[in-house]
Amino acid sequence: CVVSGTHVTPSHSTIRPGFPVPVNTNNPEVRKAARFGVYRYNNSSNDLFLFKESQIKKAMVQIVRGLKYMLHVEIKRTMCEKRDHSSLDSCHFQREKSLQRMLRCYFEVWITPWTHEVHIPVAHCH
Repeated sequence: CVVSGTHVTPSHSTIRPGFPVPVNTNNPEVRKAARFGVYRYNNSSNDLFLFKESQIKKAMVQIVRGLKYMLHVEIKRTMCEKRDHSSLDSCHFQREKSLQRMLRCYFEVWITPWTHEVHIPVAHCH
């Protein structure tokens, strides 16, 4: 995205403000948004281990005073314990059969690029 003042010019300029549109799940911005959702989940869970996104199933983006991502993400338990405060990039998925766990999540991640603010109004995992 090109940011000038408080006006975001999306690289996919066919998008009109207010309409959610599908976006590629491999898009780096989508992946970054998914990671924010995972941080939010990890901060609110009482699991001993950190979870990390394993697959982004579906992604939509909506332009509303920034970019609002609506993401369906599968997350899996890693081998990193929360108390270690590891970087998720270096955390491998749990190999121990009895400790493996996968959750399906729906995240709404609202990013305002010009203020560098991130809000996650919705983070449901089951």
